[in-house]
Amino acid sequence: MFATPAYAQTAAAGTTGGPQDLLIQFLPLIGLVVLFYFLMIRPQQRRMKQHKTMLAAIKRGDTVVLSSGMIGKIVRVEDKEVGIEVATGVTVKVVRGMIAEVRTRGEPAAANDAKA
Repeated sequence: MFATPAYAQTAAAGTTGGPQDLLIQFLPLIGLVVLFYFLMIRPQQRRMKQHKTMLAAIKRGDTVVLSSGMIGKIVRVEDKEVGIEVATGVTVKVVRGMIAEVRTRGEPAAANDAKA
């Protein structure tokens, strides 16, 4: 009644944009999700994988740093726990996952065969 025919046509044309307008609305959101994946999730997964392989490779004699900052030498390795010597004669039992880094690898045990 009060709307002119031209105004009614432009209002109707704006609502029938179709799937292209819907895609344009969600494109920034999709871009943020992709950016978040490559900048946050993927590097974290890579770090977790490296940490798991490091924990699987620890052996007796390695010098390690715990997540608390304590430094010690591994004297006993078990499934879920390790024994760490933090001072002469002081051994602490620690959960394996709390090892933050391995500083120096222990020397391999010498063989019992004599060299000529």
